[in-house]
Amino acid sequence: MSNDHTKNKFKKLLDKLQQDSWQLELLISGFSILGLFTAIEFIKELIAAATIFQNRYKAMFLFIVLISCHILIFNLIIHVILRGLWIGALGLRYISGDIDFDNLNYQARFKSYLKRKIISFDKYIASLENYCSILFSISFLLVFYLISVFLMVFILILISKFIISNENLPKVFREIGGNFLAILVLIGAFLTLIDFITQGYLKKKKILSKIYFPFYWAYSYLTLSFLYRPLVYNFLDNKFGKRVSLFLVPIYIFIFFLISGETKVSNYIDYSEPAMLITMKNENYWNMYTEKYHYVKTTTIQSKIIKENYINIFSVFNSNTEDNIFKLYTDIKPEKDLRGYKFNSPIRFKRDSKDNSNTKDSLQLKYLEMYNIVHQLYIDSTAYKTEFLVSKNSKGQLGFETFINIKNLSEGKHVLKIERLELEEKDTLKIIDVVIPFWHFKQ
Repeated sequence: MSNDHTKNKFKKLLDKLQQDSWQLELLISGFSILGLFTAIEFIKELIAAATIFQNRYKAMFLFIVLISCHILIFNLIIHVILRGLWIGALGLRYISGDIDFDNLNYQARFKSYLKRKIISFDKYIASLENYCSILFSISFLLVFYLISVFLMVFILILISKFIISNENLPKVFREIGGNFLAILVLIGAFLTLIDFITQGYLKKKKILSKIYFPFYWAYSYLTLSFLYRPLVYNFLDNKFGKRVSLFLVPIYIFIFFLISGETKVSNYIDYSEPAMLITMKNENYWNMYTEKYHYVKTTTIQSKIIKENYINIFSVFNSNTEDNIFKLYTDIKPEKDLRGYKFNSPIRFKRDSKDNSNTKDSLQLKYLEMYNIVHQLYIDSTAYKTEFLVSKNSKGQLGFETFINIKNLSEGKHVLKIERLELEEKDTLKIIDVVIPFWHFKQ
C-alpha cells in the first residue's frame, strides 16, 4: 500500500484510523500503565545501585526515566478515566439522546443557567474526545521534553568534566574556552526556555528571530527536538491543545509538593534525620539487608545483637574518602588522577614492569596505612586499633573490612563509634563518621 501523504487514498486511511484511534489509545494506555507500575520499583533499585557504585551518569539517566514513568502513569490513568467516561456518555446518548431540559421541569433560573453552561450532550461528548486525544499525545511529548532537559544538563557536565576540569589541557583553554562554551550553552538553553514558555515569541519578532535562529538550529540536534517537532507545532496551532498543555504544568508542580509532604508524629523522634546516639538505623546492620538491591550506604556491623566474640565492620569506599586522605597526606597523591569513567581495551599493548609493579604495591600499602590512621575506632570510650583491609561485601560493594575482638567486652548495650580525621583550613579535626549501637550477649 502506498503511504504517499499527498494522495487522497492515504488521507482517507488516516481519517479512518483517526476515528478508530480510541481503541488503540485504550489498549496502549492499559498495557503501558501495567508495565510502568511494574518497572518503577526495578528502576528505583537500579538508581540505588548506580548511586552506591558512584555511576553518576547512569543514575542521572535512570532518574529521568523514573520521572518519565511517573508522568506517563499520571497522564495515562487520567486518559483511561476520561476515555471510560466518554464511552459511557456514548452509551447513554444511544439510550436517551440529547438532554431535554424542558422535561426536567426546573425553575427558569436553573434551566437557563444549565442550557448556557452545558449547551448540549453532544458538545460534552466532543469535549471529552478532545481532552482524551490531547492528553494521550501530550503524555509522550512531555517525556521528550524531559529527555531534552537531561541532554542539556549532560552537555554541561561533559564540558565541565572534559574541558574545564581536565588538567591535561592548557590552563588558558580550560578557563577561557571551557567557560565560554558553558556560557554559550546556558544562553542557548535560556533562550530556548523563554521561547518554549512564551510559545514561540522569539520566532515572531524580526530582530530576536535572527539572534535566536542559530541557537534554535543547534539545539534542535543537541536536544533531539527534531524528532518530535511536528507534534509541538501541531499543539501550538491549536488553542485547545495550548490550554491543556499550559494547565498540566501547574498540576505537576502541585502534585510534586503534595507527594513530598509528610506527617510528623513526634516532637523529638525523627527517623529520617536520626540522632546518632539514640537511633538504631537498619542500614548499619548487615543482617537487615535482605533485598537484592538494598545497598550499604556507609558502615555496617553484622547485627544489632552480637553473640560472637568479634565485630565484623565493613565501611563502603567513596571518592570523598580518598580526597580526604590526599589532603592529609599529600605525598601519596598521584600526579595524574586516574579516577573517573574509562574505556577499557580488551587488548593490553604494554605490561607494567616489575619495578613499576613493586612501586604500585608499596603505594597501595601506604594508602591503606593512611586509611587506618585517618579512621579511629571506639567502643564506648575505649579506642581499638584498626586493621582495615580492602574488601567487597556479598553485594559487590568495594570498601574496607576489619574484625574487632570483643571477647572481654561486658554483656549489654554498647556503642561503636568511628571518627575520621579531616583537614579544614590547616587544622586537623575529628569528625564523627558513624555511630552504631549494639547489644553483646555471650553464647
